[in-house]
Order: sequence, then structure tokens, then C-alpha cells
Amino acid sequence: MEASPLPVADAPEGRAAPRLSWRSLPRSSRPPGGRALTGLVLPLVLPLGLALGWEAAVRAGLAQGRLVPPPSRVLATLWGLAESGELWTHVLASLTRVAAGFGFGALAGIAVGALTGTLPLVRRLVDPSLQAVRAIPSIAWVPLFILWFGIFEASKITLIAVGVFFPVYLGVAGAIAGVDRKLVEVGRVFRLSRPALARRILLPAVLPATLVALRTGLGLGFMFVAAAELLGASEGLGYLLLDGQQLGKPDQIVAAILAFAALGKLCDAVLVGLTSPLARWQDTARDTL
Repeated sequence: MEASPLPVADAPEGRAAPRLSWRSLPRSSRPPGGRALTGLVLPLVLPLGLALGWEAAVRAGLAQGRLVPPPSRVLATLWGLAESGELWTHVLASLTRVAAGFGFGALAGIAVGALTGTLPLVRRLVDPSLQAVRAIPSIAWVPLFILWFGIFEASKITLIAVGVFFPVYLGVAGAIAGVDRKLVEVGRVFRLSRPALARRILLPAVLPATLVALRTGLGLGFMFVAAAELLGASEGLGYLLLDGQQLGKPDQIVAAILAFAALGKLCDAVLVGLTSPLARWQDTARDTL
């Protein structure tokens, strides 16, 4: 006997049994495949719609497409760069710089943020100077870093680390300073030791803001690597942007921008995936408090 895909309740006498479908079920009871498909397709609707609209406008003669090339020409440029291997060389160079700068900047931001958030004396001593330094434009650091570290990788990685440092520092320091003191008092009432207090109360409380700060710092890392590569590099997506500007190739410029966007989104997804166990641990620690 063939099994019914959905359970059907017994209908009252004299009435037909109701016909159920997946749409009649609550969202939490629907199959996960449909939600995953919607999550993949829905974010693509707006960019694909804009791209197809611009392509149609150029093909219909409503727009010239010289300064803003149609998607077909940009994709052809991307394909040519990928086929020649040039695109992967630039992607690897930018990715290596961002990874190194993000690592140094995030570690320093977490350490200094923890100190200033925990110790009021350190906060009063250090935070005003850091806030003043934070207002300095990123381009202003470039001549100084080149003078100090030369035109090679050290100056670029240092510039990226500076860009990553400040959002991570602000996120960590603000999260620690904003911890509800009642939670700390509850931990003391239960006679938790200092390590247990930090593990079961402080860390779960500051973790969400820290993860958001890390994602923000990663995004700024890509912004700063573009600035670093525009002002002195022989490879990297920023160099590809500058080369397209100097040679008058708007399709190459847009292709480099799209590569930046795709690479940044991919790195953000990797960061979220790597930190998701921490988010689950935070929920567990909060529930067992």
C-alpha cells in the first residue's frame, strides 16, 4: 500500500478529508531543502535583475555602455583573466595580504580591547589616544609605512592590520564594558572562581559583539588592501583596478570590483562558518547558567 506523504486527520462524518500540502504546514515543519533553495536564490534576484536590465538597455541602444560596460563584456574579461591565470595570481596576492593583516589586527584588537574594557585605568590612559588615531584617514598612513617598512609586503600588511584593529578593539572593549553587572553578581553568589566566571558569564556575554566586530574588521581589511595595492603593488586586485584605469579598460575595473565582492563575501562566509561553533557554545553556556 502506498504511503501518504503527509499525515491526514480523520475527517468528521459527512465531510471530505482536508487536502494538505507543504504550504499549509507551518514554516518550521516544511522540508529544509525548500528553505535552503530560497536562501540561495533570493539574494541573487536583485543583482541579476540589475545586470539583465543593464544588458538589455545596452543591446537595445538605450545606453552606450562605454564607461559602464554591460555584464556580458565584464564576464568575458573575467573569463579571459581566469583562463590566462592572471586573475588567480591577483586573487592570491590580495587574499594573502588580507589574511596576514586580519590576523595581526584582530589579535591586537582583542588584546587591547580586553585590557581597556576590563581595567578602567588603562581605558582612561589609552582610549583617548586610540580614538584620535582612529580618525586618521587610511591613505595618510601609506607614505609613513612605506618610509618605515619599504614598498614591499610589510607596509601593506601593516596598513591592513591598522584597518582591522579599530573595529575589533571597539567591539571587544564596548562588549566588556557593557556586560550586565547583575550577571557577575549572580556568578559571585554561586561562588564561581575567576576562570569559571570568565568562561560561563563574561565570554558568552561578549562573544556576539566580538564576532560582529571580527566580520566588520574583515570587511575593512579588504578596503585597506585596495588602498595599499593602489599606491604600490605589482600584483593584487587593487593593482588590477589601477591597471584598468591607466589603460582605459572599464570592463577590467568592473571585473576587479566584482572579484573583490566575491572574494570578500566568500571570506565572510568562511569566518561565519569557523565561528559558528563558538556561537553554539555561547547558547549552551547561557542555557546552563
